[in-house]
Amino acid sequence: MATDDDNIMLPQRSDFTDIDKSQPYCMGIDETGRGPVLGPMVYGCCFYPVAHHAQVKELGFADSKQLNQQQRENLFKKIYEPKKKHSIYFIVSVISPEELSAKMLRMSKYNLNFISYDAAIDLVRQVLDTGVSLQELYIDTVGDPGKYQARMQKLFPSISKIVVAKKADSLFPVVSAASIC
Repeated sequence: MATDDDNIMLPQRSDFTDIDKSQPYCMGIDETGRGPVLGPMVYGCCFYPVAHHAQVKELGFADSKQLNQQQRENLFKKIYEPKKKHSIYFIVSVISPEELSAKMLRMSKYNLNFISYDAAIDLVRQVLDTGVSLQELYIDTVGDPGKYQARMQKLFPSISKIVVAKKADSLFPVVSAASIC
């Protein structure tokens, strides 16, 4: 689990008990870290009702690399605050360097891109398992965005809009939010 500046353990997912399952949702996925030598790979996703696009944009989410530490912390508090006025939910998945090495050293080919695809697929499944109607999915790409998008569309035909793009964290507020959690 992540910690904040006060070394308080933060959850790796939101509390989903108050999710409004009557609305269509959008989801964004972003990752950081690219290999066992440099540490873990961390995948974050955020999701919220599609009707809240403008409200989330007004909160000021941007690519986390474009924000200073204080701005990132303030935005994360908006996602994390228990009695929030908005409906932004998150899940974080961490793949340790040891797990990355073990996967990459298998006899069958399993590179960082495939590990990334599988992590994203798992996050989508976790969100779908909450019972929400996921209608839009935005992913910051690793590898060829066209192939990645086609793969996700084949796996998740019930999601009406899937966009996989380079720099999606700069283009879509939901991915920007994911880059902060």
